[in-house]
Amino acid sequence: MSPRALLLGLALLAGCSERPSFDPARVNAAPIGKGLPRGFLLGTSTSSHQIEGGNENDWATWERASFPDGAPHIKDRSVSGPAADSWNRFDEDVKSMKQLGSNAYRFGVEWSRLEPTPGAWNAEAAERYRQWAHTLRVQGIEPMVTLHHFTLPNWVAESGGWENPATLDAFERFSGRVAELLGADVDWWCTINEPNVLAVFGYMDGVWPPGKTDTVAAAQVLANLMEAHARAARQLRALDTVDADGDGKATLISIAHHVRYFQPASGSVTDVAVSGLTDAFFNESVPEALRTGRISLFVPGSVSLQRDIPGLKGSIDYLGINYYTRDHIRQDTSPSFSHKYVPAGYDTNDLGWELHPEGLYLLLERFANFGVPLVVTENGMDDRTGERRPYYLRSHLYAVEQAVAKGVDVRGYFHWSLIDNFEWAEGYEPRFGLFRVDRGNAELTRQATPAVETFREAARNLGLTPTP
Repeated sequence: MSPRALLLGLALLAGCSERPSFDPARVNAAPIGKGLPRGFLLGTSTSSHQIEGGNENDWATWERASFPDGAPHIKDRSVSGPAADSWNRFDEDVKSMKQLGSNAYRFGVEWSRLEPTPGAWNAEAAERYRQWAHTLRVQGIEPMVTLHHFTLPNWVAESGGWENPATLDAFERFSGRVAELLGADVDWWCTINEPNVLAVFGYMDGVWPPGKTDTVAAAQVLANLMEAHARAARQLRALDTVDADGDGKATLISIAHHVRYFQPASGSVTDVAVSGLTDAFFNESVPEALRTGRISLFVPGSVSLQRDIPGLKGSIDYLGINYYTRDHIRQDTSPSFSHKYVPAGYDTNDLGWELHPEGLYLLLERFANFGVPLVVTENGMDDRTGERRPYYLRSHLYAVEQAVAKGVDVRGYFHWSLIDNFEWAEGYEPRFGLFRVDRGNAELTRQATPAVETFREAARNLGLTPTP
């Protein structure tokens, strides 16, 4: 194991010596929202394929197929189909945002919908996305647009997807067209959502399209995604020249980076080193590449990749942080050398992910050292009754406020998700929405969960005005 991995693992084992208290009584008593800075973005987050409905892309194709052993690609055997039908119910979703009192909304544009075949631009779909961005702007809701959230047009996937350098050219052209389309109303951009997750699930673990189990391919794809980000950022800066909100900046660009808190299972050298190795690959390689312009990936015995990427250094204005959970790590003989688990008796969500708000605080404090402001671009829990989400939301907003109090420059918090959605390989069983989508009726009615009132409390304390 490398000395760097061991040092990272020791830091994870030690955590922070002066942590704020996360005692539930203290969290519940906190006037949530009052500790957030002026101009803070308090919003919700979604992705195109998960809520729009009617998309035909590599994920829709994947949903209809099975693994070689006959197991379905989607655990509950569902397909995304109509999803939450937000393509036709966007006005309802805006009403939900207003009910929350949110002042920001992160949504995706679907590449396969805008460019269903190479070079063919869907003007009707483009106009609808333009109307969405403009409606949000008029309603006082800051739009944040994600260019790529896991899905590819089938024509891109069939030509090799992110392993094919031609995809970088196609995505660069697509990014430029979206910049021209939405730039009059959009200043905040996410180029790529969770490149580390896509590389691991799609190319290392083989549980997402294209279903590969090739560590070398995973590393190459992660590097290509970083180059795709750099190219998209260049297009956005060149073609979005309108400062929509009047703050003097026409573009604020990042990726949405998925982070997890990796806790060594013990103080043994192997557990500590493997935790550090896991952290270095999953948590640190992406922001470090953004900071230096050079991506460095290392997995003992299979991957040692070093690549300078033109335009990557200095390409972000903020770092998007997607945080959900903590993983406990012990050494094993798998390709990643690590086993991730949650110890018995720990509080988890309905997907079995540990509920650990303190991890968000620790990671915000850590990534503050990368020299750009931070935005929590995703944070939420699968709660199928809706009863535990209020405390989850409160405790994680509390974590953000504690980081701000320590001097961390956090500019926004986007809860995942506004509404229940199609949760990728898990299908429709997970419930992440502040608003429940009733899939038992054709209208897909949106119903407020108890956490809506918690969000409204934070919004009021921030000086925002929820609608009745």
